[in-house]
Amino acid sequence: MTSETRPAPTRRQLGIEVWIVLGLSLGQSGVYALVSLVAKLTAGPLRDQTATLNASRSSREYLDLTYQLLGIGFALVPVVLALFLLHTGGHRIRQVLGLGRGGRGRATLEGAGLAALIGLPGLALYFVGRAIGITATVVPSGLDAYWWTVPVLVVSALQNAVLEEVVVVGYLMTRLRQIGWSPVATIVTSALVRGSYHLYQGIGAGIGNVVMGLVFGYFYHRFGRVLPLVVAHTILDVVAFVGYALFKDLLGLP
Repeated sequence: MTSETRPAPTRRQLGIEVWIVLGLSLGQSGVYALVSLVAKLTAGPLRDQTATLNASRSSREYLDLTYQLLGIGFALVPVVLALFLLHTGGHRIRQVLGLGRGGRGRATLEGAGLAALIGLPGLALYFVGRAIGITATVVPSGLDAYWWTVPVLVVSALQNAVLEEVVVVGYLMTRLRQIGWSPVATIVTSALVRGSYHLYQGIGAGIGNVVMGLVFGYFYHRFGRVLPLVVAHTILDVVAFVGYALFKDLLGLP
């Protein structure tokens, strides 16, 4: 049977595929994040707990670098899987990602605007969450100060952005539309998945990322472009990761 005559996948098949992709990637992270949240809540007040991003994996410099790069590389495998499944399902990947529509310059400007829209309120929400005790102390980087620390943090930020925006927005929203979900249900589901895998940082972080997911999901629904979302997410994470690594001692941060 040729690809031209292959029957279209059923809604049930697409649903199973979505569960598999999420189970191998951010859905799995959501389950672990929920368990981590429960562990924090049962250990004491959230305001006394710490969530470390980009943690060191070895006290030996180049072994730590190796672990960091392997972690980044393997984290992108679900992205390749999601794009492959969309491609074999008849979707044009450039169309799903919104590449070539408006150019990279436009995507960069839109991404910077989205980063500003999300970043400042998100920072305010973090401090509010800390004040009322529903957010743990977030340490954006636990890496020691090596020559490769900043480059690795930048690449880590890009990896987070590509993984989350391609899988939770581009792939998931495309598949849910195919299954027959309404735009509102699709956007809300994407946002809730995003919030779930940030729960290890506390309830406040989960809420904040749901809000971010609603904004990003609406943008994708409206314009069908993932690239500006990747740009925005990368900017937010680079500022957080690299800014913390460079200025934590100056600002007296933990």
